[in-house]
Amino acid sequence: MDFAYSPRTKELLARVQDFMDAHIVPRIQQYNDELHAGHYPVSFMHDLRALARSEGLWNMFLPHLKEDEPGTRLSNLEYAPVAELTGRVSWAPEVFNCNAPDTGNMELLHMFATEEQREQWLNPLLNGEFHSAFAMTEPDVASSDATNITTLIQREGDEYVINGRKWFISNAARPDCRLFIVMGKTDPGNDNVHQQQSMILVPADTDGVDIVRNPTVLNHTSPEGHCEIVFRNVRVPASNLLGEEGSGFALAQARLGPGRIHHCMRSIGAAQLALELMVERSQERKTFGKYLHQHGSIGEWIAKSRIEIETARLLVLKAAWMMDNVGAREARKEIAMIKALVPSVHTTVANRAIQVFGAMGLTPDTPLADIYTLGRTLHLADGPDEVHLQSIARMEIKSSRENLGASAAYLTPPSRN
Repeated sequence: MDFAYSPRTKELLARVQDFMDAHIVPRIQQYNDELHAGHYPVSFMHDLRALARSEGLWNMFLPHLKEDEPGTRLSNLEYAPVAELTGRVSWAPEVFNCNAPDTGNMELLHMFATEEQREQWLNPLLNGEFHSAFAMTEPDVASSDATNITTLIQREGDEYVINGRKWFISNAARPDCRLFIVMGKTDPGNDNVHQQQSMILVPADTDGVDIVRNPTVLNHTSPEGHCEIVFRNVRVPASNLLGEEGSGFALAQARLGPGRIHHCMRSIGAAQLALELMVERSQERKTFGKYLHQHGSIGEWIAKSRIEIETARLLVLKAAWMMDNVGAREARKEIAMIKALVPSVHTTVANRAIQVFGAMGLTPDTPLADIYTLGRTLHLADGPDEVHLQSIARMEIKSSRENLGASAAYLTPPSRN
């Protein structure tokens, strides 16, 4: 395995860094001010996205674009450091049309959409004409187990009728969110619980789609939203089915593989920024006659943070390499490991940085409170930590059983003398 950045990756990283330095970082204050004043989308986003596309910094996340589709066609390994760089500013990925959940939805449509669905939904998303949402999680069941979902998708003639309640649906509060990819049950009585679910494309303006509220997250309001939505007798054409009936669970797994790598690399970028801020702050402030970094506990936080970030980054690059070379199925343990590890690194480093900044770290004067909030959310997003840890443990047990007894030679029996 070779994780060295290729010349192409280095060149692209330099271009993305220059773009962020010139056009994104100088607008952070304006972005925050406009949000605080209730202006969303912010005034400059459309022009900034057009500029990024004109410079070839567009759809960098999707490796298998067709020749006539706009994008950079990076492998997962090539895109990983780019995602890390954009993750330093929470809204930067949107500038490059690389923001979740649009990325995962484009992946899904790219793999499974019909030609009609591609024309109506995928192509406009690739062109950045509107946004989309992925509606799987439900408030009334433990959605960490997707077989629990209760939303019904029932066939009636040439239509499907959808009834159910979803929540934590990211992007749903955007005024230009035009598509929901909804996961529900078309065959709830199927003995195979992994073949009960299907996915269907629902235009956001369809009758019966009711956005109930946009709940705050750790008392922080997300402008793009994590909405609660009710689908009441929502009717869409049967041609809106994505894939086949009963394929919903498999489609969800295909969607989440690359998305988890993207989340983790952006998360590492946020943690890296938190560490840099912590190190700078520790050299500016003194307590009891010493700079903060000269106190043993804070020096240890800095060292541990660097070790943890480097460890997490290497594991994510390994997962990305495996996705490219052996596929998502063979990389499933590595994907589970990064999803369990990275949010912990993210929140731990952010928490240390907040502590070093003191009261200022809790305010909007630094990005640390937002960084921490995002990291805490990622302990749950795309499956809670505990589910991934269980998956890893099951795979370790299975591997052990396949090689049962191989380690016995290393055991030293007690002496009988």
